[in-house]
Amino acid sequence: MPTRFLQVGHAEAIERDRIPHLSFDELRRQALELAARGAKVVHFFAYPEGDALKLLCVMRTDQLWVAGSDAPDSYPSLTAECERFHLFEREMAEQYALRPEGHPWFKMVRYHPNYRDLPDLFGNEYGQDIPGKYDYYSVAGDEIHQVAVGPVHAGVIEPGHFRFNCIGERVLHLEIHLGYQHRGVEPLLMQAAPHRWPVIIEGVAGDTAVGHCLCMAQALEALGAPAPNPGARIIRTIGLEFERLANHVGDLGALSGDVAFLPPANYCGRMRGDFLNMSLWLCGNRMGKGLVRPGGVRFPLTDEDRQVLTGRLAELRTQVEHTIDLLFTTSSVRSRFEGCGAVSRADAEHLGLVGPAGRACGIAYDVRRCFPTEHYAELLIPEHARTTGDVDARARMRADEVLQSLDIIELLLKEPVQTEPVQTEPVQTAVHALAPSSFVVTLNEAWRGEASHCLLTDAEGKLLRYKIKDPSFHNWNGLAMALRDTGISDFPLNNKSFNLSYCGYDL
Repeated sequence: MPTRFLQVGHAEAIERDRIPHLSFDELRRQALELAARGAKVVHFFAYPEGDALKLLCVMRTDQLWVAGSDAPDSYPSLTAECERFHLFEREMAEQYALRPEGHPWFKMVRYHPNYRDLPDLFGNEYGQDIPGKYDYYSVAGDEIHQVAVGPVHAGVIEPGHFRFNCIGERVLHLEIHLGYQHRGVEPLLMQAAPHRWPVIIEGVAGDTAVGHCLCMAQALEALGAPAPNPGARIIRTIGLEFERLANHVGDLGALSGDVAFLPPANYCGRMRGDFLNMSLWLCGNRMGKGLVRPGGVRFPLTDEDRQVLTGRLAELRTQVEHTIDLLFTTSSVRSRFEGCGAVSRADAEHLGLVGPAGRACGIAYDVRRCFPTEHYAELLIPEHARTTGDVDARARMRADEVLQSLDIIELLLKEPVQTEPVQTEPVQTAVHALAPSSFVVTLNEAWRGEASHCLLTDAEGKLLRYKIKDPSFHNWNGLAMALRDTGISDFPLNNKSFNLSYCGYDL
């Protein structure tokens, strides 16, 4: 693919001088040409270097590509020609007051003042006197009405605002606004001592602690931390699959509850707890926190651990299979799932959907297969997707991945695995010198999809920029698209079929 972007490897540290430094016009043209050929945006962000402000763009085809430029104060929006840049441009505007001229829906992302002492692009009231005041999208018409939900919700749930433009029960447009609990994770990483980084990263999205910490660990290992041994890579893979299992099983139960089919809801709720308890057995924490660290893992996998986990999985497999069969053979469930909240493959491609949400629309991309890390390179991850893009497809993708994760974990718990026992020396959080003037990007298939971290260091080996992307950053607009021409009463079902992260987006 002819391009002036540089091809880089996953978790491959390179000298920053090797990254092509283009004029902004050339960077824009090259990025849009890559996107026109099907490339997706992994990162597009700004960072300060001395008194200057720079841009960095990372894209993926079957390879990873990177290029940079100086940051102009204003520029012709890429989003106007390619929707995949939408949130990235809004984020840069909020963080560094860079104006994308012609952006089709220009508003804040996370309600925080920009990182430089510059005038606010979003109006005087933004983030100051009247937080959250801005013009919502509205549909004109005598019979049009709006339904506002949130940001405060019933139960234990993070804040998010959903505004529906409806005619009767039919949703014409859903506008989603988040960012009410922006925690400043990226600036915090720049200020915190390195030994605190894993704990901070595990809190980016609590249900994706293993996925995000794995991205961080791989990046730091590329920049100078010791490489993990084969046993640690196996344990990391098991930890990531337990995280996927627990969350997918929980979501299947929640979907059952949303259509008032209580037996699978109850079964899945209990089995989710069983899988969480396996993570607890593995590392002392039900959410997998404390397992992954740069250089390896903090806990070994002993013979007793393998025997206990293998026995528990064998007992649960039959229960999981029966529950999945019960859910998808019940006609009342299928009548609610099928055709509800469909997103076309074309729309999913335009938006850059990832994970089960993207695979439900026919996009087979899976980081475990396309950019394999840890022990995934030794495993057969099949190319698998569904085509209808509806609640049924998203639920079935979860069911498929539950069974796949069971297979993977059972295989890795066997002894020996590829003639290599699951043995490792536990590591502790340690401070390692990072390679100076370097760049690295990592990707992993977290349970919601592609999670990615990008690190830049300065000439002294200190962090220059730490950029985090949760898969929900790509997928919230997919939920908005799913509600088009759908009954408003189906919102809870569609929302749960995506089950996106508020805090992973809010950072």
